[in-house]
Amino acid sequence: MQFIDDAEFQVAIDLDQGARIASIKWRDIEFAMPFRGGNLNWGWYAMAPWAGRIRDGIIRNPAGQEFQLPATFDPPHAIHGFGPTSSWQEIGPGRSMLHLPKPYGGATVEQTIEVLDDAIRWSVEYDPGDCDLPAWLGFHPCFPRDLDRGGSGEVEFTAHQMLARDEHGINVLPLVKPIEQPWVDAFTGIIGTPSIVWEDVARISVESDSPWWVVYTEDPEFMCIEPQTAPPDAANLGITGEYYLEALFVFNEE
Repeated sequence: MQFIDDAEFQVAIDLDQGARIASIKWRDIEFAMPFRGGNLNWGWYAMAPWAGRIRDGIIRNPAGQEFQLPATFDPPHAIHGFGPTSSWQEIGPGRSMLHLPKPYGGATVEQTIEVLDDAIRWSVEYDPGDCDLPAWLGFHPCFPRDLDRGGSGEVEFTAHQMLARDEHGINVLPLVKPIEQPWVDAFTGIIGTPSIVWEDVARISVESDSPWWVVYTEDPEFMCIEPQTAPPDAANLGITGEYYLEALFVFNEE
């Protein structure tokens, strides 16, 4: 475990559980969804070396050679990368590294979590080494819908466009006009600053220059606002993503 203790924030990072933020308290209020028996629906974790689903778990290198990725959590599709299911190595205060397994052997991911006066700065960087497989990154913070006081959380999010989904729930082109909530969808061209608001308690604003965002509001217990360098199934959609992602989670009284 890594711990960051500040006047406003107390953060616990579980290196053996995907280097995820297992607990994040601001002014003694918990803002990370606790463990619920599944690997992908608690805490705040990084998605790498891919974010979201990859159809049938098949990834291809530039030569067209196919590699099968694990489809443990959403068969037959691979989901959210190796990041959240791996043990990471501590490399400094709030910093950790993951040496990726095959077929991404030789590639690494480095994560940094910093506490500022009123915000958490979170960054992740992918180094491909000799690996030539497509990669893109994302953040997956699971916010509890209900805190220990105040109103239930609500997502404030607006975008110009989103990707459609097929009958299997996998993102497909073309881009379409955003639908109404509930969402488990990928958006681009955001308008304003995405936020989650708990009335009379807190607002968390998510600041990032990431070109893609996934927003999840289907679960009655938690919500997600996920900056990503490319959308789910990006490689099959012909979309490439950057190897560096940074976001600022700004906390304010509401």
